[in-house]
Amino acid sequence: MPLDESAEQSRQYALVARAIAFIRGHATQQPSLEEIAAAVHVSAFHLQRVFAQWAGISPKRFLQYLTKEYAKQQLLASRDALSVTENVGLSSVSRLHDLMVSCEAMTPAEVKAAGAGVNIAFGFAASPFGEVMVGWTRRGVCHFAFSIASHEAMAAELATCWPRANLERDDPGAQNLLHQVFPATPTKGRVHLVLRGTNFQIKVWEALIYTEFAQVISYQQLAQHAGFAHAQRAVGHALAANQIGFLIPCHRVIRANGAAGNYRWGAERKLAMLAWEAGRGGERSTPATPPHGR
Repeated sequence: MPLDESAEQSRQYALVARAIAFIRGHATQQPSLEEIAAAVHVSAFHLQRVFAQWAGISPKRFLQYLTKEYAKQQLLASRDALSVTENVGLSSVSRLHDLMVSCEAMTPAEVKAAGAGVNIAFGFAASPFGEVMVGWTRRGVCHFAFSIASHEAMAAELATCWPRANLERDDPGAQNLLHQVFPATPTKGRVHLVLRGTNFQIKVWEALIYTEFAQVISYQQLAQHAGFAHAQRAVGHALAANQIGFLIPCHRVIRANGAAGNYRWGAERKLAMLAWEAGRGGERSTPATPPHGR
């Protein structure tokens, strides 16, 4: 995806996020397209065009994907899909544009070393959901965070997570990596993740990686799928500790009543990601490489 196209998608997302915030605050009133457009200070025509370009669907269809009723229907479908997966002992993981995500966990010794001797490149780049700071080692992506603070603060957070690593900023490299994650045209590709967490957290994250593109799952379903049926609260804590957004798709976890719930990088962004995926749900890909735990 060309740099200017990535930046344009990021700008379009900013408008969509403002529209979502207005819709969330006025959901009971079922605002019209004209009312939403007026609230975000653009014409109805412009809002319609931005939605069509960014989401690939009309505003009316996009807004349908943000409703609780749609979410609850998808939760029921997810339950069936997970039971099939468990019965056959396989995972049929779908990825947009044939993107395959594989992962490996750091060893306890590597975690204890706090990144000693590891070179981490990081940078800021545009994505369909706003600016991202991504960090990677020679083994794969270790950090993927949407910008919700200054560049300095976000770089400082990365340094806190990896206090003994060698950090080097590389914005062009970050944009190239984002092109692999969000290609302009369907392209087969693979992104490898390096996970750092407790055994419990890693099992939860791995279960999420096995969810399908455009699928939603409840906290209870995720707990069961990860093998911890009665640990829903702990699963929530594991999601909150996730440092690799989108690629470990914690945005797909919603409440059993269909409400989106909280998200580390903002509720509007989570809703936008869910609707964006739902709008592209017909695009499927090959199964992901099974992750390797400790």
